[in-house]
Amino acid sequence: MPLLDPTTWQSRSLSGPTYPVTEPATGDSLGTVVLAGAEDVAPAAEAALAAQAEWARAPHFVRAAVLRKAGDLFGAHADELREWLVRESGSVPGKADFELHVAAQECYEAAALASRPAGQVLPSEAPRLSYTRRVPVGAVGVIAPFNAPLILSIRSVAPALALGNAVLLKPDPRTAVCGGLSLAAVFAEAGLPEGLLHILPGGAETGAALVADPRVPVISFTGSTAAGRAVGEAAGRHLKRAHLELGGNSALIVLEDADLDAVISTAAWGSFFHQGQICMTTGRHLVHASLYEEYVERLAAKADALAVGDPHRAQVHLGPLIDVGQLGKVHALVEASTAAGAKLAAGGTHEDLFYRPTVLAGVDDRTPAYAEEVFGPVAPVRAFGTPDEAAALAGAGSYGLSLGIVTRDTARGLDLAERIPTGIVHINDQTVNDEAVAPFGGVAASGTGARFGGEANLEAFTDVRWTTVRGDVAPYPF
Repeated sequence: MPLLDPTTWQSRSLSGPTYPVTEPATGDSLGTVVLAGAEDVAPAAEAALAAQAEWARAPHFVRAAVLRKAGDLFGAHADELREWLVRESGSVPGKADFELHVAAQECYEAAALASRPAGQVLPSEAPRLSYTRRVPVGAVGVIAPFNAPLILSIRSVAPALALGNAVLLKPDPRTAVCGGLSLAAVFAEAGLPEGLLHILPGGAETGAALVADPRVPVISFTGSTAAGRAVGEAAGRHLKRAHLELGGNSALIVLEDADLDAVISTAAWGSFFHQGQICMTTGRHLVHASLYEEYVERLAAKADALAVGDPHRAQVHLGPLIDVGQLGKVHALVEASTAAGAKLAAGGTHEDLFYRPTVLAGVDDRTPAYAEEVFGPVAPVRAFGTPDEAAALAGAGSYGLSLGIVTRDTARGLDLAERIPTGIVHINDQTVNDEAVAPFGGVAASGTGARFGGEANLEAFTDVRWTTVRGDVAPYPF
């Protein structure tokens, strides 16, 4: 029997309408899911907390064993899960394999969290034992997007469960299977007790109910900056923590000593991987003026040589954009950019949802595809003259997620990075990187800072409790 059986993959009745699971490459239906409405959040939260108390009391090795087993299952069911990622999210197989690898690693790293030291012994002015202990928050709400649906769900779900919490996961309806139901199936087979993980695919109203529910004190949100602002504002009104990983318009700086033979592949990957539908995508190529013309020419040639098509039925470099709405946004930004004076060096065309990798030259601050996050396979290229100018250009704008710097002098690259506000820096690499052991997050409009990996997960999904113990009842003056 497959891991994901359409006849059984939603065991709990939800109140919303049915929603077609659509393959963006063909428009074919892969099945249907039932969506969660706002009214489904409260009973899910109640059930989650009812199950969570016993889970929190379980010995650390019990929770760790479930997480390790889940990690193994992502490998054991890789063929089936890969197909869902390819067909439902439009991933090429290599990108799907990367998601599966990271999902397994997230589970293994989360398993190690279960046995991490839980607190500290503190000095005290009184004759007593004084210590802190990290305790589960109870229920964690996870809101995940469509673009890397497995990674962007599991990186919150796994550590939250390992630390003794229950989870309410709201995946994007467009990737409800590979970003939600697949996790439920894996954890059920791994032995996670019933009631600890609730899958609530739904729209904005379902997410708003999750943020507002008083039984869910922590929200882990990944998505657009506009939606993240709304989540953060609502969470603030309800006095709960919101961990926000938002959009980006990340820069790749190519200094004059860079090896163009090596850098073009790196640059193309940064902008075109998964059709540019990644928060860390290289959205701005800042190239020294001495290399600019050749860089544009070679990047355009690379773009023209890439195959675009159905990743399930052909060997391609880029698959489809997720839906017509995303296609319209991407193409409108490209057309507005050429109307504003940018030169179309490659791409700018599409057939159905298959958008050609696009290179724009002659861009400036007024170019929409340079100034805004495109979330599509578009590489705007701009020249700079000095490192000061490169730092100013890279640091301009509202985002601060990832940064790449290419140079033969790594010390010089590190020095330049110090002058640019960003949550992530890669020297001699492009901007799209992720590892389960590494902290991840941006600054400014890209989010509220690193919250994934090791200590960041402890901070995100536990509370610190202060406890004191005396041998005798404390005396007081009255």
